[in-house]
Amino acid sequence: MKLQVAIDLLSTADALTLLNKVADSVDIIELGTPLIKQQGLSVVTNVKAAYPDKLVFADMKTMDAGELEANLAFAAGADIVTVLASAADSTIAGAVKSGKAHGKAVVADMIGVADKATRLKELKELGVSWVELHAGLDEQAQAGYSIDNLLAAGRDASIPFSVAGGINLDRIGAVEKAGATIAVAGAAIYGAADPAAAAKALRAKIEKLG
Repeated sequence: MKLQVAIDLLSTADALTLLNKVADSVDIIELGTPLIKQQGLSVVTNVKAAYPDKLVFADMKTMDAGELEANLAFAAGADIVTVLASAADSTIAGAVKSGKAHGKAVVADMIGVADKATRLKELKELGVSWVELHAGLDEQAQAGYSIDNLLAAGRDASIPFSVAGGINLDRIGAVEKAGATIAVAGAAIYGAADPAAAAKALRAKIEKLG
């Protein structure tokens, strides 16, 4: 299982400062939607230039103009882009078309999708690279939130999947057991008192599980 760091900071400088501490422990660098909205796609270009050997994930959360937005992100240096699973099939197909043209990956973000089982089957047919089973920050803040619903969807999926939704040292074992190929950690790393130590601990736990 790979480790992806989700960076929900708001400046390129802060993102690079964080990455200087944690990049050695992660496989994929995710530039969060707020960061891209604040800094523009230049943050993708700058991070890819600084870390050319890492996979750079542009969390575009595209809802329309799938091919166009994917083209823009790939041209900026992204290796992976997201399209919302709730977008129209034509939007997702456009993003997939762009991904194939660039030889890059397109991930469908399942945030907000209620009928996960049905949509997962449809997304497989649409040809996305994998799906991200994702509970957003607002959902995680609700009383009674549990990552178990995401893991249950993953166990029943017939398509590769990542999991994002409050992953930490206590939860990462369950994510691996559910069959995820990627664990996405955000606040557990960037919000830690010692981000480098937090990332190393997550990496060590993954290696122990493997």
